[in-house]
Amino acid sequence: MIRPTRRAVIANTLFTAVVTSLALVSGVRAGMAETFAYVGNADSNSISVFKLAGNGEMTPVQTAAFTGIEKPGSSTPLTITPDHRVLIAGVRSQPFVAVSFAIDPKTGLLSPIGNGPLADSMANIATDRTGKVLFSASYGGNKVALNPLAADGVVGEPKQVIPTGLNAHAFLPSPDNRFVFATNLGSDQVLSFAFDAAAGTLTPSDQPAIKTPEKSGPRHFVFHPDGKFVYLIHELNGDVAAYSYEAKSGAWSEIQRTTALPEGFSGKPWAADIHITPDGRFLYASERTTNTLTAYKVDASSGKLTTIGSVPTEKQPRGFNIDPTGHYLAAVGELSDGMTVYAIDQGSGALSKLKSYPTGKKPNWVEFLTLK
Repeated sequence: MIRPTRRAVIANTLFTAVVTSLALVSGVRAGMAETFAYVGNADSNSISVFKLAGNGEMTPVQTAAFTGIEKPGSSTPLTITPDHRVLIAGVRSQPFVAVSFAIDPKTGLLSPIGNGPLADSMANIATDRTGKVLFSASYGGNKVALNPLAADGVVGEPKQVIPTGLNAHAFLPSPDNRFVFATNLGSDQVLSFAFDAAAGTLTPSDQPAIKTPEKSGPRHFVFHPDGKFVYLIHELNGDVAAYSYEAKSGAWSEIQRTTALPEGFSGKPWAADIHITPDGRFLYASERTTNTLTAYKVDASSGKLTTIGSVPTEKQPRGFNIDPTGHYLAAVGELSDGMTVYAIDQGSGALSKLKSYPTGKKPNWVEFLTLK
């Protein structure tokens, strides 16, 4: 019998240990949650899909094209259903449709499953908290609409189309799904609707319209994760307003007004998007004239904001978003055809640039999703 040498035994032992370690690491990775970023590209009629690593690195994994769409739209609003099974994109060129994609639960890749009609060119789309209906707002059509969603996530014919003031821009549900609010950028107001989730219908709320300063242009808003506050960005004067939110009645009460404009700003404001970290500690806003992102610290008890500072970002940053861990922010530039990823300092909320990536043409919307 040939006996192995001492050196061979040691080598075999080391090899076995390495293989075992790699298997354990692979097993851990296989069980880990994967996070993806979806970028809507208006002039490419596509969605760029990136995989987000734990260190903030992005890897492009897919470019999903819209089916049956020839002309580019002015923007591509996106939303993901609450069950994380379907991503829906709104196309703002004729024909006005919502394109639904199935999300692969393991790879995050998109597969088209069908198109459904929208009531107009819609600047913003969002599902209700149950994922049974799609809300949408038409900037040019001065209206909001409600479409039912089929079980597979394909959008049905509009069930309600409701006239609003000028330039409806965002149309989003309250955290408890009892109210839906619509910004009217051209009328300087936010309208309130009561939502019957069981019937899938909207009715005007008893609450009067929330008025904003003349020619401020209320655009996008976001609820604090605890549901007690709302933050609203104004396109035309660059204001960021904080409101207390009364869940029972759906009433907004302004508590603070600050700005998304960087220090020393001169020119015409053109603010765009606003998002808050999942833990509610930090808020961010984008401004297109200066191509900047401004960061704020949120007081947990009062809801008031303290400005942290501004950083340069992609050219014409219409859209950005924050990953579900609250560690990274990704901003896209309509005029740079690119996306920049920033690390969010967990102590201060300050942004530090990590890396930039090419996208499709005229990117203007980002959605993050973690698949478990």
